[in-house]
Amino acid sequence: MNMTISGHHLEVTPALRGYVTTKLDRITRHFDKVVDVRVLLTVDNMKEKDFRQRAECNVHVKGRDIFAESSHADLYAAVDELTDKLDRQVARYKTKTQDHHHISVKRQSDLQDQPSA
Repeated sequence: MNMTISGHHLEVTPALRGYVTTKLDRITRHFDKVVDVRVLLTVDNMKEKDFRQRAECNVHVKGRDIFAESSHADLYAAVDELTDKLDRQVARYKTKTQDHHHISVKRQSDLQDQPSA
């Protein structure tokens, strides 16, 4: 899995990079088909103080791109909200793509027509 963490109007410190990495490990624990993760951390000085810190993430999984963003007064809280949103989206995508062991109607009729041994 490739992970890119970048900052816009912000210096990405090793502590911040480690925090984002540990939070995003939760997504890879739930779903192992993650190909690429891009995180953009932004400080927007023109907005209100409540929504100044913003975290965006684009996760490329097998077959789809998942995007989430979060704004908060604290960047660490924005990252927490972001990972919660991504976790829900990845879990939903995983349940949609999982094989639920259903047998199609055609296959089921073929199995019933075969003589028992």
